[in-house]
Amino acid sequence: MEKQNATLSTQELWDRLFQSPSPDRYLAEHSSGSSLPDFPDYITELCRSHNTKPEQVLRRGGIDSSFGHRLFSGARKPSRDTVLQLAFGFGLLPCEAQELLKVARASALHPRVRRDAVIAWCLDRRLSLEDAQEALYDSHLPLLGGEKNGTR
Repeated sequence: MEKQNATLSTQELWDRLFQSPSPDRYLAEHSSGSSLPDFPDYITELCRSHNTKPEQVLRRGGIDSSFGHRLFSGARKPSRDTVLQLAFGFGLLPCEAQELLKVARASALHPRVRRDAVIAWCLDRRLSLEDAQEALYDSHLPLLGGEKNGTR
């Protein structure tokens, strides 16, 4: 029996895409039928499942309240850094942060990217955003956030 799409390795998916006669054919054959949830719905559900309020997540993630509430309402789309700040605000583990990035349609953390490795290491140890910023600073890497994504 053939593997389900969810259990195929990335390399197997690439192989199938490149062997397909057209991208549309590949997508028709390998679409899971279920699309990703909307980002605002997903983070609202995360609040429910983590028994926390958006204000608490935003504060812990270092995200300006008015900007953050626009994320929760869907009026604004988050940058990758903002998604990572939310991951710290929720206290997510790296695998959960990867899912949050996927739902936000942002690139995943990669262990070969120095900045991503530091961020994932901090998430794994459930460090605060402030501790993560310090680790990034100590590693001479760009900090998360900035004025452009509504952080303080």
